[in-house]
Amino acid sequence: MTSQRALRIVIGADTFPPDVNGAANFAHRLASGLAAAGHDVHVLCPAPDPSVELLAGSHALDGITVHQVRSYRWPFYQKFRFSVPWQANRTATELLRELQPDVVHVQAHFVVGRALAKAAPALGIPLVATNHFMPENLFALVKMPGWLRSTSARLAWRDLVSVFGRAQVVTAPTPRAVELLQANKLGREALAISCGIDIEKYRTAATSAKSPGRTVLFVGRLDEEKRVDELLQALAKLPSELDVRAEIVGDGSCRTGLEELADRLGVRDRVTFHGHLSDAELLAAYARCDLFCMPGIAELQSLVTMEAMAAGKPVIAADAMALPHLVTPGHNGWLFPPGNAHVLAARLTQTLSNPQMLASMGHASQSMIAKHAIGNTIGRFESIYRELVAAAPAQLRQRPRRTRLRRNRELSRTA
Repeated sequence: MTSQRALRIVIGADTFPPDVNGAANFAHRLASGLAAAGHDVHVLCPAPDPSVELLAGSHALDGITVHQVRSYRWPFYQKFRFSVPWQANRTATELLRELQPDVVHVQAHFVVGRALAKAAPALGIPLVATNHFMPENLFALVKMPGWLRSTSARLAWRDLVSVFGRAQVVTAPTPRAVELLQANKLGREALAISCGIDIEKYRTAATSAKSPGRTVLFVGRLDEEKRVDELLQALAKLPSELDVRAEIVGDGSCRTGLEELADRLGVRDRVTFHGHLSDAELLAAYARCDLFCMPGIAELQSLVTMEAMAAGKPVIAADAMALPHLVTPGHNGWLFPPGNAHVLAARLTQTLSNPQMLASMGHASQSMIAKHAIGNTIGRFESIYRELVAAAPAQLRQRPRRTRLRRNRELSRTA
């Protein structure tokens, strides 16, 4: 039987709040959930402020301790920041030697995750790795020309496998995401563990006053792989008597192009581009919409789709990657062939014109999402950590460690 003592856990994240994306949101939910369960949780991530100098950037957030590595702005994408390997390597090693954690859990194979994945095994610390990555998520970000993408994707997967191969346990959010790892020669078993969401937060969101007609909602980055242009094209094909509006929440490299497309299609007066919303505003958007649409083709799970399901909304999604894990056609929504705006328009028309279908599919979404409660996810990872700690050599389990109180006092002196 494994010990139930509180663990010291270091989470490595190459993106973390205030970044707004699925991987950052999951890393924060995992870290804060583990801290709420009584564990001493530390996160190492790039600093959102370029002035931060290595460990001097440590601060408390939602019960966790965040350590920041100096970062630099990516020249092609203003809101993306990255750290350089030599600084991340030095910081990761110093941090692990100082904290002597029970386990390290990396959320990516990029600079910070790679540094921790190298340092942890060298120091005899158990390592867990979770993949949120697909090459398609970065092609537009790095301005990758089309003729290079196939070769680049193959090399990117090879690089990921070389880093994650150092971990004792590898996970991904869905069975499809696990299959993708295996197809790219991970060469070992990986576990499918949902990223999870706070279901009650979305289930109990107050209903906002609705405008006349129907509303379809999209939430996410406005980048190439999200295919929001297909939603706009479908909107232009809907019968005018349905009076359908679209709300687009998020920002990204394609926003200007999407606004121009809405103008050309003659639907600009029926589309609201919100940009980023506060948490309360996003909850209100989920509550007031009639239906959620996710046309993206590179979703390893899609947290925003799960949030919409928790809010009781039908989902129409691309039949791509892991989205079929969330949508049962005819039950809680529909799948459409990626790139086919005609089929998407037909499914939107079919669903939005039928109040009974909207209601029954919304109830089905809420029922289906129950297994994705964040508490289940926290419990799965806690069990994995404890099994690794129990299997570690006795001398590692008996290492002296400072208390969280002492650590926080030291942090406050550096503030």
